[in-house]
Amino acid sequence: MELLIVGTLEGQIGAASKIAIAQGGHVSLADNEDAALEVLRSGKSIELVMIDVKLDIYRFIKSLESERINVLVVACGVANDPTLAVKAIKAGAKEYIPLPPDPELIGAVLAAATRENHALIYGDKKTEAVLKMAKQIAPSEASVLLTGASGTGKEIFSRFIHDNSKRANKKFVAVNCAAIPETLLESELFGYEKGAFTGAVARRIGKFEEASDGTLLLDEISEMDIGIQAKLLRAIQEKEIDRIGGKAPIKVNTRIIATSNRDLTEAVKNGTFRQDLYYRLNVVNIQIPALKDRPGDIVVLAKHFVKKYSELNELPMKPMSQAAEEKLLNYLWPGNVRELENTIHRAVLLSTGEQIEEDAIILDDVDSIINKPETTNETAPTPTITPQFGTTVAAMERNLIIDTLKHTLGNRTVAAQILGISIRTLRNKLKQYEAEGFEVEADKQ
Repeated sequence: MELLIVGTLEGQIGAASKIAIAQGGHVSLADNEDAALEVLRSGKSIELVMIDVKLDIYRFIKSLESERINVLVVACGVANDPTLAVKAIKAGAKEYIPLPPDPELIGAVLAAATRENHALIYGDKKTEAVLKMAKQIAPSEASVLLTGASGTGKEIFSRFIHDNSKRANKKFVAVNCAAIPETLLESELFGYEKGAFTGAVARRIGKFEEASDGTLLLDEISEMDIGIQAKLLRAIQEKEIDRIGGKAPIKVNTRIIATSNRDLTEAVKNGTFRQDLYYRLNVVNIQIPALKDRPGDIVVLAKHFVKKYSELNELPMKPMSQAAEEKLLNYLWPGNVRELENTIHRAVLLSTGEQIEEDAIILDDVDSIINKPETTNETAPTPTITPQFGTTVAAMERNLIIDTLKHTLGNRTVAAQILGISIRTLRNKLKQYEAEGFEVEADKQ
């Protein structure tokens, strides 16, 4: 754990440093916010900043955000000054540590900062197979390409590879290529010298240098402009980069993991992704299955998120009812794990009983419900339609659909399931029949 202490901490720097070192941390010091920014810009692997509550925490955190420096910030101050504590939290500090420092409290904060915040929770055999492959290739120096739909957890898997590699005790740095404007991505990756362009008021170490001897994740690399791809290829091949405005190349030793939710072979064919870069990245390709294809993960992940968001919102942790679990399993999860997490967070907040019941599980896409329960307790037999000679196929289809809807008491989702068609197709058919003057069972869903 690399810890940066900023300010005087009311004369308690020595005590706080001793506690942090005793907890296995390494401590750096900075007199003020500007000095702290210089340390962070240098690429030093700081994971936690403890800043004096009397400094301008709001400006400091805004500077971190504008320069896309990701680090956990906690404020420290005398225990009898609650207004400053509230102000610090509102400014963006994650915690407030009263002074003089308490060893157990600082230990807990350090543990929280170093704890795996991207836990890989699973229960499905397909996920187990993916992890087995990831663990097998992790100790190598090979570049890895993780592919899969958005929300499947590609960054979590990339961290798993890093944590099981020979670089595990070095830094893991992530860059979202889709979130950073094209004009800024080059400076983000390779850094720049002071005065290299308007606004470059100080030297800034790029992500390649920051991750040297560690791992660099290039998230959604398919969104990277083809011009920057050429410079990325050189950095990977030659193991050196050029800072913007720099006079000499800088050697780096960075392992690359890239992710994409698009088919990069198609991007190569379309000319939006360099073929040579694709081959460099695709030494090992690991496909992350969609959540619907690993159903054994769904309830396990849901329980993990219940615990996480119950603690986050300071609510009692409730078990999920069997009906709630079945509702989760009877959904296709088009948004994958990200959608499941949001659904469970919402359920934790909405649940009013002793359990999380199915009515607290609000699903975003009704067309993705694959087995909605019947509205009655008894399971009625599937209706049968006896065809009559001379009846047209269109009329037979109409009769079958209308009778099935009557059988389900107007529940269109269940009717669509029985008929083997999508809910959207069913709605279009019923709209057509109503326009033609046929009586259609009212929607009782």
